[in-house]
Amino acid sequence: MSLAQLISPQALASRLQSPDLVVLDCRFALDDSTYGRRSYLDGHIAGAHFLDLEQDLSAPVIKGVTGRHPLPDPCTLVERLRLCGVSEDSQVVLYDDGPGAFAARAWWLLIWLGKRDGLYLLDGGLKAWRDAGLELTTQQSEKVAGSLAATPDQSLLLSAEQLAQRLGNPELTLLDARAQPRFRGEVEPLDPVAGHIPGAQCAVFTDNLGADGRFLSAEQLRARFDALRGTRPAESLVAYCGSGVTACHNLFAMSLAGYPLAPLYAGSWSEWITDPSRPVATGD
Repeated sequence: MSLAQLISPQALASRLQSPDLVVLDCRFALDDSTYGRRSYLDGHIAGAHFLDLEQDLSAPVIKGVTGRHPLPDPCTLVERLRLCGVSEDSQVVLYDDGPGAFAARAWWLLIWLGKRDGLYLLDGGLKAWRDAGLELTTQQSEKVAGSLAATPDQSLLLSAEQLAQRLGNPELTLLDARAQPRFRGEVEPLDPVAGHIPGAQCAVFTDNLGADGRFLSAEQLRARFDALRGTRPAESLVAYCGSGVTACHNLFAMSLAGYPLAPLYAGSWSEWITDPSRPVATGD
């Protein structure tokens, strides 16, 4: 079974009373760090617990050393997930406003910690939930301690040094999830240096979605990533983005398409540029 699974709003609504269900609200806004929690308090899916990208799903930034969203400490994250009720046998549904980037970050972190079964993204996110006429609540969710055990899988990660050593390898397919203008270096609203890692291809994460904001079919996603990969081996794929968040959306989409889970350069562009000796490319 694929590590990536989707659930429709209607299917989730029918499962809300299931004792093994854990719903995690991952809403966030890069330009307003209080948006996610504020939105959660204004209304969320019944029973959902809130996870904040910067407070829960990332470690503190070390200026000049890390990227903008360093991976969280595994022990700290596991404790937080247990407080949300997550156990090894939990059915976990993750959502954000709709595109799925922040929910996919949480999905990837759970897989990194070793939970491989029972993980779902709400297809279309909270927008699809609202569009289906389903209700939200402001009631605080009941806290039931979970028993998730975790062993981080470091094979899912690639460091800056490891990636630098592979840049000349003709088999490498390096996918950058950021928008084209940022990839080309035409604009850079978040980081002090514009451009991309040499040899990368632009694979904008929102292209995994249809006009309705839901994921494309597995066949459409397979065609997309097959075209990007060409004749290079699937085992040589690497994903990155600006800070290790939207790259997880591509990893989720590739998994939906039947690809093996590729490694993530978690520090991504915002970490890459902390070392001026690392090469930078612009244009296509």
